[in-house]
Amino acid sequence: VQLQASGGGLVQAGGSLRLSCAASGRTFSRYAMGWFRQAPGKEREFVATITWSGGSTYYADSVKGRFTISRDNAKNTVYLQMNSLKPEDTAVYYCAATLSVLATTNRLYDYWGQGTLVTVSS
Repeated sequence: VQLQASGGGLVQAGGSLRLSCAASGRTFSRYAMGWFRQAPGKEREFVATITWSGGSTYYADSVKGRFTISRDNAKNTVYLQMNSLKPEDTAVYYCAATLSVLATTNRLYDYWGQGTLVTVSS
């Protein structure tokens, strides 16, 4: 599975962005998908994950209620809708694929996209 993340950019605090992650390969629907982020000088951290069917999701406490992960298996794409953005959401956002269910740790993900930068100004 090859992953290509897009949709990052510069937004003011309180604004919204939608990230997309396009996957190649016919096996996309077998994988659970996740979003992680890495701020400058910090470790990569879990943001959200969704099961292969889209029936279950799980979020980091820091984004719960503001971010929504979704997927369209017909389009081989997973999304991250980010609302009420805060300056502390500034980071490079990565999408990743895993065969594990509701995984929140990096090491459980097998495939990674290249990352897309989100900058939230105050």
